[in-house]
Amino acid sequence: MSGITTHVLDAVIGKPAAGIAVKLEKQEESSWIIIGESVTDVDGRCRDLAEHAAQGLYRLTFDVAAYFGRKGRTSIYPEIAITFTCSSETHYHLPLLLSDNSYTTYRGS
Repeated sequence: MSGITTHVLDAVIGKPAAGIAVKLEKQEESSWIIIGESVTDVDGRCRDLAEHAAQGLYRLTFDVAAYFGRKGRTSIYPEIAITFTCSSETHYHLPLLLSDNSYTTYRGS
């Protein structure tokens, strides 16, 4: 079983992005089932999405529209979804580097 966490950094201001709602889902047959929901803390982290994730296909969805609205900024992305495969062998940390009109993700440690 694997833990799943994330971290969001606002690359425009160079600081963690606090207050972003994040949803973790797992695909079961042809449906997505919610596994965990959280909000990024003051350090931009969600540490409580899943402590023990089984093997399968997962999706992290970030509600960035509300975050940008609070900052008085706009983005072409109202939400960002990252779909990934979990082999259940190790921890999965999936950071999101965010700006108004682009984003990057990678597998962290």
